Amino acid sequence: MQPQDDRPLLFVNARLVCPASGRDEIGSLLVAEGVIAELGSKVPPSARAETVDCRGHVLAPGLVDLGAFVGEPGAEHRETIETASRAAAVGGVTTIVARPDTTPPVDAPEIVDYLMRRARDTASVHVYPMAALTKGLAGAEMTEVGLLLEAGAVAFTDGPRSVASARVMRRAMTYARDFDALICHHVEDADLAAGGAMNEGELASRLGLPGRPVAAEALMLERDLRLAALTGARYHASLVSSAESVGLVARAKAAGTRVTCGASVAHLTLNENDVGEYRTFFKLTPPLRHEDDRRALVEALADGVIDVVCSAHDPQDVETKRRPFAEAEDGAIGIETMLAAGLRLVHSGDVTLHRLLAAMSTNPAKLLGLPAGALTVGAPADLILFDPDAPWVLEASRLKSKSKNTPFDQARLQGRVWRTVIAGRTVYPYA
Repeated sequence: MQPQDDRPLLFVNARLVCPASGRDEIGSLLVAEGVIAELGSKVPPSARAETVDCRGHVLAPGLVDLGAFVGEPGAEHRETIETASRAAAVGGVTTIVARPDTTPPVDAPEIVDYLMRRARDTASVHVYPMAALTKGLAGAEMTEVGLLLEAGAVAFTDGPRSVASARVMRRAMTYARDFDALICHHVEDADLAAGGAMNEGELASRLGLPGRPVAAEALMLERDLRLAALTGARYHASLVSSAESVGLVARAKAAGTRVTCGASVAHLTLNENDVGEYRTFFKLTPPLRHEDDRRALVEALADGVIDVVCSAHDPQDVETKRRPFAEAEDGAIGIETMLAAGLRLVHSGDVTLHRLLAAMSTNPAKLLGLPAGALTVGAPADLILFDPDAPWVLEASRLKSKSKNTPFDQARLQGRVWRTVIAGRTVYPYA
């Protein structure tokens, strides 16, 4: 981060929105020495502070993106920590939680240490690594949970791969429980989904594309939920995409299992019809589902069954996306458009602003035990100031990510980040 003026920062005339406390009021917030010093309707003016007139726009905790791919080490042609963090700052994301499916994978303490040093030297936002759940992401042998936690890992996952062996997963959950570590898992039976290019159904048949059935997700999720109940581990289904999955999670929660789940902004706002004429930027994993599934996800977010909304940021280069649909790589970028795309749900009246911000900030921070996600005195001043109503048209070429494979290219969005602040320092001012 660049050196800046160390004066206190006083936001005035702000709509203070904090999903953690339920606060939603017009007031002021004072930042001093990197933390929130005062907030509310009676914060006195300060001649010493740099004053920011928020013009009634929303001042909220910065977003925490659980499970973004940052490219380092080994895939710097797709993304780097520096470019990912720059994109994150523009999108209001103050904390990136990075996936471990790099080259080599993050399955040893020294690689966790490398990532943390790279983040310290090049990132403009916080970057925390997740470690691999199994060595080499091979699904066979567990990693050293205790040592990786000690090195700085904040959760365990094999990224976009599922652990096929129930025996290995049970053992991993048992060890993770003893450390109270969070396991995040990609829920898809790889064998059942093998060869699929999009959601299995009528549209896939008409397009002549092989499908990936909802059952592949439900089978793996159901297995994991039973194992989580058996072991008592903390378990997070990283990306659910269907009505059946949210039903399974809801039942597990009602039964007292320590389970949470997430969904991507793309799966909450797009459906399989967006694939259109074989548009590869809409080829994701899990695939975009039927509109009925998307509606079920939105209702589950509104009801609190879905705990976390993430970007599922997965940069792909031109060579891997400009291929016939069935051969193109899965994945899309999203860290820079996460908030603006998510606000579609607020503007449509399906989800409240508090609920959306809780899923993008408070809940992931709480799951990972990070000091973020709340506007409280003494908390780190990781903040975003945004206008939820500002209209704009997304141009992919202007995005800060190294790759440009966004499904929202030329989309009309409503909601713009005006300022992103990390520990009291502005890392992104909209010009």
